[in-house]
Amino acid sequence: MNELLRSLGLVPFFTQQLSGSELQPERLGRVMVVQRSNIRVLCGTGEQLAELSPALRQAGPAERPTVGDWVVLDESLHRAERVLTRKSLFKRVSAGENSDLQPIAANIDVLFIVTSCNEEFKESRLERYLALCSEAGASPVIVLTKADLTEDADEYVRRAHTTQAGVPVEVVNPHQPDSLEALKAWIGKTSTVALVGSSGVGKSTLLNALAGDDIAATGAIREDDKKGRHTTTHRQLHILPSGGLLIDVPGMRELRVAELDGSIATVFDDIEQLARQCRFADCHHVQEPGCAVLNAIENHQLDPRRLVNYQKLLRENAQATSSIAEKRSRARDFAKMVKHGKAAKEQKHKL
Repeated sequence: MNELLRSLGLVPFFTQQLSGSELQPERLGRVMVVQRSNIRVLCGTGEQLAELSPALRQAGPAERPTVGDWVVLDESLHRAERVLTRKSLFKRVSAGENSDLQPIAANIDVLFIVTSCNEEFKESRLERYLALCSEAGASPVIVLTKADLTEDADEYVRRAHTTQAGVPVEVVNPHQPDSLEALKAWIGKTSTVALVGSSGVGKSTLLNALAGDDIAATGAIREDDKKGRHTTTHRQLHILPSGGLLIDVPGMRELRVAELDGSIATVFDDIEQLARQCRFADCHHVQEPGCAVLNAIENHQLDPRRLVNYQKLLRENAQATSSIAEKRSRARDFAKMVKHGKAAKEQKHKL
């Protein structure tokens, strides 16, 4: 196997999808940056700028290449022919009125969910990220930044631990290299880590600290509302000098969810277990008698905020999933109509 491709995370899961000339190192590459109509790919022989094939250009958003994907180039090495099946995919429902699923980062092993020790910290937002991470098939790590700006960082650690049982929480200060050692332990020599979180929480600063170089622009958080400015404007995969790869994702103002029923249950396993003890199997945990979830809240064993967010995510997920299903059904019906129309036209010509 080509050494460069190995360092980019090429494993048998991907090579088993290749055959014949596709196994040539120059034809196989990992997507570093996605532009409007082109992608920047690092292949076994170096970097290539490639356009998308007509089939990929016409494909839905989830089928087109995203950062972290492995793609096969054609013989000219200037066109991406296909995207290899992904082993993981972090995605969300696209912002605005469009209900398409938008791929954010592919083939990631670990997701660093970055938040800061100030007013930006929200348990409900972390739970949303954790549900998406579970659906993606990656391992989550909650990363707390700006701990040096608060007098009670331990309280933020405690709150972070309440979002999902067993998820590790790391506190870092990019200006103190020793605090990064625990985080570096999560980055294997050929593993891929994605950095996600709101604008201004310190993702770019963290990326620079882990890379040991200023490879990403940084900006200060606004003092009036504690919200950040966008310093990362596009997703990009970076190779770390010590090994491993990092994908820096711009802050996302909207993080809508769809098609992750089981993942919501994973994050809110405490509520799911309580629900099995409710008197009624279809209990909605609103005002039903014998509700074990409401009883836990009354006895201060469950934070009511957590139940509110659980129910909110379930409603949002059901609505968005239904919308996507309807859109896919309309697309299939349209494709069938076009196919039948072409067949009828060909039959007419034969007559």
